[in-house]
Amino acid sequence: MSTVSPVEIELIVRAEHADPFHILGRHLVSRGRESGFAIRAFLPEADEAFVVDARCGRAHPMERLHPDGFYEAVFWGETEPFPYRLRVVSRGEIREFLDPYCFPPVLTDFDLYLIGEGTHQRIYEKLGAHVREIEGVRGVHFAVWAPNARRVSVVGDFNAWDGRRHPMRVRGTSGIWELFIPELPEGVLYKFEIKSQYGNALLLKSDPYGFFFERPPKTATIVFDLSRCRFADEAWMQERARRNALDAPMNIYEVHLGSWRRVPEEGNRALTYREIAHQLAGYVKEMGYTHVELLPILEHPFDGSWGYQAVGYYAPTSRYGSPEDFAYFVGYLHEQGIGVFLDWVPAHFPKDAHGLAFFDGTHLYEHADPRRGEHPDWGTLIFNYGRNEVRNFLLGSALFWLDRYHADGLRVDAVASMLYLDYSRRPGEWVPNIYGGNENLEAIAFLQRFNEWVHALCPGAVTIAEESTAWPMVSRPTYLGGLGFTFKWNMGWMNDTLRYMAKDPIYRKYHHNELTFSLMYAFSENYILPLSHDEVVHGKRSLLEKMPGDRWQKFANLRLLYGYMFGHPGKKLLFMGGEFGQWREWDVTTSLDWHLLQDEPHCQLHRYVRDLNHFYLAEPALYECDFEPSGFEWIDFRDWEGSIIAFLRRARREAPFLIFVCNFTPVPRPGYRLGVPEPGAYREVFNSDRPEYGGSGHGNPECLWAEPIPWSDRPYSIRLTLPPLAVIVIKREG
Repeated sequence: MSTVSPVEIELIVRAEHADPFHILGRHLVSRGRESGFAIRAFLPEADEAFVVDARCGRAHPMERLHPDGFYEAVFWGETEPFPYRLRVVSRGEIREFLDPYCFPPVLTDFDLYLIGEGTHQRIYEKLGAHVREIEGVRGVHFAVWAPNARRVSVVGDFNAWDGRRHPMRVRGTSGIWELFIPELPEGVLYKFEIKSQYGNALLLKSDPYGFFFERPPKTATIVFDLSRCRFADEAWMQERARRNALDAPMNIYEVHLGSWRRVPEEGNRALTYREIAHQLAGYVKEMGYTHVELLPILEHPFDGSWGYQAVGYYAPTSRYGSPEDFAYFVGYLHEQGIGVFLDWVPAHFPKDAHGLAFFDGTHLYEHADPRRGEHPDWGTLIFNYGRNEVRNFLLGSALFWLDRYHADGLRVDAVASMLYLDYSRRPGEWVPNIYGGNENLEAIAFLQRFNEWVHALCPGAVTIAEESTAWPMVSRPTYLGGLGFTFKWNMGWMNDTLRYMAKDPIYRKYHHNELTFSLMYAFSENYILPLSHDEVVHGKRSLLEKMPGDRWQKFANLRLLYGYMFGHPGKKLLFMGGEFGQWREWDVTTSLDWHLLQDEPHCQLHRYVRDLNHFYLAEPALYECDFEPSGFEWIDFRDWEGSIIAFLRRARREAPFLIFVCNFTPVPRPGYRLGVPEPGAYREVFNSDRPEYGGSGHGNPECLWAEPIPWSDRPYSIRLTLPPLAVIVIKREG
């Protein structure tokens, strides 16, 4: 006689029972004065099933109570439940395993409280799939947030992707489902099968907290033990705060790992994390960069999104290897003295069916109202920052990369789209905030919390905002009302400067303000000057191709642009390929055109960028006071007729100052008089027009003596030769 009702058996068989642990596993039972316990299991693959007493090995047959495979064994008169295993005979094969439904819950009430509050700072250690030992048994603990689900099951290659086999338990009203599957090995494929409360929709979802995914276009998550990721970068981590300080040199090489360098001999495949670690580290050190910034390596389904439409916010993409391989990549760059920044995208996510969209049959991670939940430009969905669990998901992701993979900073993409409710929307297509304004108050609070957590919990790590508007105090502390970022990309400088440089030099004098305007606000934020990937795609042309003039003038203009950039206050960023002058736009599917280095002008430009980078590292005046007005002085910004500017850079200590003079016309200027602040001897220490860089060779090889002739509001002046389309740097001797 069964100890469970046929109705509940039917619910288990149909995978619709709200609490499978109430039925499955071991349970006390009674009939009249007799008591004992029953062991129940749903084993649809079994021809026969047995309970094996782990104490003595005796097998007790189980009774089949439902033709689909519901089994029960009742032990009347047993006073003490014994440890057991289940034995299944299927098509002549025998298999034994521990019963998942005899293990207690893993997550504590305190975990559930913090997750519900949105303040769990180690949420990535609780949700997802974790290799654990429970009651002396090693297995995998699964947990997922799906508050509006009728049922959630773990499915995978270990249970024939059958959602009836491993239904999970829901933890009260938290909306979190969990299940420990004993003896499940690392490396198995899995997803969550979710039955919605609305319309019984059956959804098959990758794990939002998964650490490893199948290589796209496949979409399953893979159980991975993060303890395998080991680092030998203790020296770097101890030095990180100093290397990332506001007064430290920061010269960033922006890289897309899949297209930096490929292997044409092997089907044009991308390099693996381990392969690129050695090649990239050696190249970056030789070129004089201090950090690399990776376009998003979060797992993403579509190559053409460049990683900016992610589904795996806790998983490095499997395109280039395993999580262990990515950890090796970061650790090796650190051992070589190179910092690693990661692009991170909390602004939006794609609609792919296996991802976060409509996760439990409801708009869980996104807003239900399309006026707030859908991004009109990218066809993606916008996170609901007002929901505690969603905020915790994103905050946990940020801490995860900094903690578990030792990333040195996160560059947050598309911050402007987060800050404004009417971003890229026409009237009537957006919903004002509670005060009637267009500010996204929930997103603002999220960004402030994000920066507070990173700076408090990950000392030395930095945060970088790609914010393209005039939103105030982006890189100011939250206690002053700012957003709390360490740095902000100077998009205004980039747009103005590139627009100016694209003009024929004969017309530049009419646009002189585009060159000088950035100094009006240069110290309002902690700026990074970016020449990024966004400027060399979608018909914008490569940096070299943007430059006007014939072939020689294009290279000269590009050298001038880089030299001016390195003199301008702010940290530096250059996208890969710009250092040797790639002609074509960046293509995510192919390697950079490294063969161009066999062409002399490209090789000369490459040498120039290398020397410019090392010159930058050697001169504290170029980085110590990037964010202090005391580090910059105009010498002359009024020579619009000649399209010439001159300015001075200082360090904090008593180091010699540097004078930059930029000639934005193709006309040499011999005998050009320039005001200087002090008497004495001056010497040219850098010149973009040197023959070894492809220049014409104009310059100032001799010592320049300051004369007591006032000029440009300075008490002294020097006479020098300005090369065409070039920047020179003058340094006072002694």
